[in-house]
Amino acid sequence: MADAPSPRLVITDALGRRIVTIDKPLFSIGRRSETDLRLPGADISRVHAEITLEKGVCTVHDKQSRFGTFVNGERVNEKVLVHGDELRLGQAGDTEIVFFVDEDSPSVEKSAISAATELRQMAALLEGLRALGSGRVLDEVLALVLDSAIDVTGAERGFIMLANPDKRLEFKLARARGKVTLPGRTFETSRKIPENVFATGKQTIVEDLLDGDLAQLHTGTVALGIRHVLCTPLRLVRYVERADQKGADELIGVLYLDSRERGALRSASATSALDTLSAEAALAIENARLYREALDKAKFEQELKVAAAIQQSLLPPARREGAFYSTDAASVACRAVGGDFFDYVDLPSEQFGFIVGDVAGKGSPAALLAAAVLGMFSAEATYQPNAAPLITRLNHGLFRRSIEARFLTTFYGMLAPDGALTYCNAGHNAPLLVGATGTRRLETGGVVLGLFEHAAFDEETVMMQKGDVLVAFSDGVTEALNPEGEEYMDDRLIACVSAHRGKSPEEIKDALLADLRAFCRDATQNDDVTLVIVKFGG
Repeated sequence: MADAPSPRLVITDALGRRIVTIDKPLFSIGRRSETDLRLPGADISRVHAEITLEKGVCTVHDKQSRFGTFVNGERVNEKVLVHGDELRLGQAGDTEIVFFVDEDSPSVEKSAISAATELRQMAALLEGLRALGSGRVLDEVLALVLDSAIDVTGAERGFIMLANPDKRLEFKLARARGKVTLPGRTFETSRKIPENVFATGKQTIVEDLLDGDLAQLHTGTVALGIRHVLCTPLRLVRYVERADQKGADELIGVLYLDSRERGALRSASATSALDTLSAEAALAIENARLYREALDKAKFEQELKVAAAIQQSLLPPARREGAFYSTDAASVACRAVGGDFFDYVDLPSEQFGFIVGDVAGKGSPAALLAAAVLGMFSAEATYQPNAAPLITRLNHGLFRRSIEARFLTTFYGMLAPDGALTYCNAGHNAPLLVGATGTRRLETGGVVLGLFEHAAFDEETVMMQKGDVLVAFSDGVTEALNPEGEEYMDDRLIACVSAHRGKSPEEIKDALLADLRAFCRDATQNDDVTLVIVKFGG
């Protein structure tokens, strides 16, 4: 005795006609990729309905869908299905679902089954590549989409073009029969057809390019012997959950197929299958592209972490003690890397040299220029006996490199054992010299570095007394903002340093940073913050 046929659904939609067997106790239908029968549509819920199979009896259950489940036109919550029942999910009238248990269910065209199989394989491949963390996920998906489209339609070759951020089509991949990747980064055909399809969003089928005026419009393509062209838009459909919302469609590219045989791509089953394939392909391509962007972002963030570690290693240990001085410093970038810098040098003249600077801008470009300046400073400092000539050399070095729209401010000081401080200020925030008799700003110098090749710089020598404190800082300190938009300003800086002048440079630095944090509270840091504290010990 032959086994009774399994219950099954015959679905007729844009893909054509296909049969899905109900061969499990719980069969789910909905928009989610994990359902047993996936149906696209803005009025299809993620899990719209379920069919239970118990002792050969199938019962459909609505899963509280927003737009309802219908059997023979009647909305139902639960209903036993009988042979020939017509199911409808939501308001969509372009999808017909018929329940069969007898032998006389309609046949299904091979091309549609092939397309559905390819789509399932594509979804499985995408998930597998995600799990493996493959950086080639987009290339793999593009290849599978093209291979599926060529197999479904019988085309000889095809290519995919995707829209860039400027909404211009860019060639991505070309394939031929037999899963062969065609070489090169262009495709020998006219761009008129794909660009027109992308502009209008409508599928174009050309049965014979030799007919009428088409041959003159596409001479390059005709010269290759191409007769038949099928080009379809890759449309990304964004579904919504609420009834009062509309899904937004977005064209992300085109899928182009051609053949040298006249009418080779004209069959209704091929074009309808390609419609569904292109919709599924657009979703898979977009997911793959987003996944690759996420990988690139993660890689970039890791590179920034490494760059930040390298930048910190280029700076000297913040704290240093000498026979006649002590110093401490801090530099906090507002991004992963910053444009502020400082450095120390023990000079042959027994002076202690120190530099602090601020490159215009933020982030990686500023950090690279800061690293270059530190390199030049290390090379020049021990050979220059005075402050102004060293700043002049740094300015020449920057100007020779001709880095467009990049300049920096800097302050260089040379402290001698007797307390003589020789300095040059190149457009930097004037450091504060705080002593028992008051506060002085160190402003002598010249313009910022990197703008004028023959800029002249002056230097000045002042005497520091035992216990005097010099505070050099970047504008990220005095221009730091609190939530009300107020700046920290020099007055607060002077008051804080004066209150802690008798303490060590480390304690002064910590007090300044704590006062700055208390002022800014939860406001976002908007610039790099750098402090260098030098105390003369006598």
